[in-house]
Amino acid sequence: MAPGKGTSSSNKDHDERTPLLPNSPPRIHHEPATPLPIATPQDESAIPPNEFDLLLSKSLPTSGPFLEPESTVNPLLRGPRRYSSSRRRPSLASRSDADGGDDAVADDAASVSSTAASTSTPFLNGISPSRFWFIFAEILLTYFIACFDGTIMASSHPVITSYFHASNSASWLSTAFLLTSSAFQPLLGRLSDSIGRKPPYVATMVIFAIATMWCALAQSMTSFILARAACGLGAGGMMTLGSIIVSDLVPIENRGAYQSYINMIYGVGSALGAALGGAMADHLGWRWEFGIQVPPLILCCIIAVIAVPSDLGLQGKRETFIEAVKAFDFKGSILLTTAITFFVLGLNLGGNVLPWSHPFVIASLVIFGVSFPLFLYVESFVARPIMPLHLVRRAPRANLIFSNFFAALLSNAILFNIPLFFQAVLLTTATSSGLRLVLPSVVSSCVGTATGFLITYTRRLKWPPISGASALFVGCLALSVMRRGWPSWLYLLCLIPSAVGQGFQFPGTFMAVLAASDQREQAVVTSTLILWRSLGMVLGVASSSLVVQNALVGYLDDLVKGPERDEVIRRVRESVEEVAKLPAVYRDQVVASYEAALRLTFVCCTVVAFVSVCLLVPIKLPRLGSRK
Repeated sequence: MAPGKGTSSSNKDHDERTPLLPNSPPRIHHEPATPLPIATPQDESAIPPNEFDLLLSKSLPTSGPFLEPESTVNPLLRGPRRYSSSRRRPSLASRSDADGGDDAVADDAASVSSTAASTSTPFLNGISPSRFWFIFAEILLTYFIACFDGTIMASSHPVITSYFHASNSASWLSTAFLLTSSAFQPLLGRLSDSIGRKPPYVATMVIFAIATMWCALAQSMTSFILARAACGLGAGGMMTLGSIIVSDLVPIENRGAYQSYINMIYGVGSALGAALGGAMADHLGWRWEFGIQVPPLILCCIIAVIAVPSDLGLQGKRETFIEAVKAFDFKGSILLTTAITFFVLGLNLGGNVLPWSHPFVIASLVIFGVSFPLFLYVESFVARPIMPLHLVRRAPRANLIFSNFFAALLSNAILFNIPLFFQAVLLTTATSSGLRLVLPSVVSSCVGTATGFLITYTRRLKWPPISGASALFVGCLALSVMRRGWPSWLYLLCLIPSAVGQGFQFPGTFMAVLAASDQREQAVVTSTLILWRSLGMVLGVASSSLVVQNALVGYLDDLVKGPERDEVIRRVRESVEEVAKLPAVYRDQVVASYEAALRLTFVCCTVVAFVSVCLLVPIKLPRLGSRK
């Protein structure tokens, strides 16, 4: 698209550091953008800063072809202005004439009136401080529960799978959760633009509460996996919509501080889940890990019903559920869900449960190979795509999203396999392995909290993602050289760099992507970022399990010797707890097999971490509040 010509003021008594940008993007539904006229000297009243920034936000430039850099200047990032009495207000009538009666003028006028009426509050959408903190406290509690639930599974999944005699199916506990979470997050983000944030937010909390109770009552491995899949739908939607609600209420200049609070709660929930998960599984029983989550989830649901505004997040007129369904991208959502499901099925079953030559494994990978390109094709033409392709085709947002994907893959691969290393190689209990995860969780939380405040203070966006990716690379390298017989403090030291990397990477990437996007894109950008993060989490579990289980089969076959060889291999693949019960000669052989398989997994993680660093080094990002 050829750039259009902008308009700028020549008044000398303003502190105007940046002229209006020269071109305007297409609107979110692909209508041509209409330039807004700037005030003339004859207009009578000065433009309030909030109204002028609203008009200015229509001049964000677009970028060119594949991976061509987008503008590093964003209207959301612009700093405060000073206006003199010579700055005049453009009349609504003149704007209406210039726009040909465009409905957007009326929307802008209403938004300006709403902004002027709510100047007494630092939050958006006219929310009072007391009401905001009521909503924000509820969102923090839901994050705490979701993080607590996640690390409980990380530290106690060997106990749960051993209870059902299905240790070789351990990856399905996390994969089922992440699969539904990934598939439905972008759908919920787009749906909330049509019917508001509140209905889907409350619905996902109800689903999560019911599914968590189902986990506590499950009587078979199949039932438990299905319950975890339902948990993924609820928890994924709950966290995605909670993050979108915060974006709706907090200006981008202040978002770093509130993201720090979320990171703090994220770390506390993760640390307590890691510390208590193994202990509860050993002493109270793993079912209590899920039952105790239900009462606070019910409380969160009640608070959300009372406090969250019913019209929050609506893009124009509220649509009925039927209207939203008719406009929904069903083709894209079905193709995306199909692609993710069969890709994960193929990775988890191949070489682990079924041979790679099995027809079902081959068919699963073929279905993925067909459905994913079709999904990309459909998203190129649909009016309301669940994943706008321009977000993953142009720098810097594409680089940030993919580096976030790799960071999630690495983080989950580490989180899933470190407890296995402690229990199968060092022969510790679930309680002990869970306690070893506490320090990394605390470190990640502290770094993430500091990152949000530092971004707000320095207004620099590039250093946190690069620092995080570099620390993850060092952390994966350290894990790949771990051996038996080291002192306990040295194992903890090896876990610290990857924890620091997570603390830098996730809040840094999230802030950078939001800062590079317009306010109208916040919901779809947030859901797209979290979609790719969730895909990384899915593949982190699935791909690391693929490497561990296939390598373990080979190493057990090579290293285990003796008359009871076949029985020993069967026992240790069904239950990790059986390793410690083996006779010494077999135990050493099995431990060596697990150690070699896990080492190979961490070497693969190191390669992925290097790719993530390479993605981030060349990008350019603006400073918060800067003008050029």
